[in-house]
Amino acid sequence: MLLHPDTSPKPKLATYRRADGSVAYGLICDDGVVDLSSRFGARWPGLREAIADDGLAKLADAGAGRPADCPLSSVHLQPPIPAPEKIICIGVNYPDRNEEYQDGQAAPKFPSMFVRFARSFVGHGAPLVRPHASLRLDYEGEIVIVVGKGGRHIADRDALNHIAALSLCNEGTIRDWVRHAKFNVTQGKNFDASGSLGPWLVPFEDESQIADIRLTTRVNGELRQDDRTSRMIFGFRYLISYISTFTTLVPGDLIVTGTPTGAGARLDPPKFLVPGDVVEVSAEGIGALTNGVVDEA
Repeated sequence: MLLHPDTSPKPKLATYRRADGSVAYGLICDDGVVDLSSRFGARWPGLREAIADDGLAKLADAGAGRPADCPLSSVHLQPPIPAPEKIICIGVNYPDRNEEYQDGQAAPKFPSMFVRFARSFVGHGAPLVRPHASLRLDYEGEIVIVVGKGGRHIADRDALNHIAALSLCNEGTIRDWVRHAKFNVTQGKNFDASGSLGPWLVPFEDESQIADIRLTTRVNGELRQDDRTSRMIFGFRYLISYISTFTTLVPGDLIVTGTPTGAGARLDPPKFLVPGDVVEVSAEGIGALTNGVVDEA
């Protein structure tokens, strides 16, 4: 039986850059940002350290009900975990996405995956960069698991206990560069500033937050991707268990869990991103991640 989505308001913890260039973290509230770095920075320099110390709930509680220290318009949101040890991305994880490959194969037995570098992502509100090397910048809206408690050989039944928070990703892809080699997609997935993460972290409480929530991507307001997590080929529990079989997960690791059908490359004719476009990735209970597009300077 599917759990009903949990749509109750959740704390939103963000990493941001101040006007003076310094990086801080805080709680997003109705009238801006409650600065938590000034109170907890000596103990937890960033949200990754807070996660490692099981401190997200304490941060959320400390910021709740306090007035904003600055308006949201005065800061620039950054990827919530500035320097994760690992960013592991899952490919072909929704049924309609699998059918796009038209190879006659049923759902794969094991998940496809690849890694991305932190430098390939920007935060909410920052532009995605279409590189000189290609005009085929594409979007992929995805839900992100942020690892809390690390480990190896994590059992499926225990996997959700290893989630600290949720976030969103536009796993921007340079389509022709994912075909530069025979067996890998690394090049097309790692151009600087080609994707985005954020806008914040929503602390994970229970399975209702992820079991059956709607994930959408819109380009200039047009709905392009639309699916539900209950239809994922490989669920959140399985992904954590499977990945921990071959690598040790550590606090702050990101698992980008796959995108639905509807990316620009699969439209007829294809619709790649161009400067001036605005892409919004949204998921119930998490928020909306929005980015414009510019050409590489």
